[in-house]
Amino acid sequence: MSETHEDPYAMANLRPADTGLPMVVWVSERGGARHDVRVKVSRSHGDRADWFNTASVAVRPQPHVAAGQLSPADLQVVAEWVRLNEVVILEYWEGRIFTIELLQRLHRLP
Repeated sequence: MSETHEDPYAMANLRPADTGLPMVVWVSERGGARHDVRVKVSRSHGDRADWFNTASVAVRPQPHVAAGQLSPADLQVVAEWVRLNEVVILEYWEGRIFTIELLQRLHRLP
């Protein structure tokens, strides 16, 4: 996949009840991506997976907005969640674990 042509069906869709975040996020394997590991973030709060209103948050070297825009408050909470789950997100990105293990090992924000 290129940076601009991501497939939402190839990504794990995580709702606020799963993550403790106020919005839906997507985690993916590398696939054919030319960029480093990222988490796709819905800019809309709630359970609605709004694929067309998103930002991409790069995981390394520290969480930061790589594409799109997030409010400072949203970036702060997403960055906290990414740091909490960085090892698992990277293992999934690298294809070393499958989606079921990703879901089992992710930590929810308090």
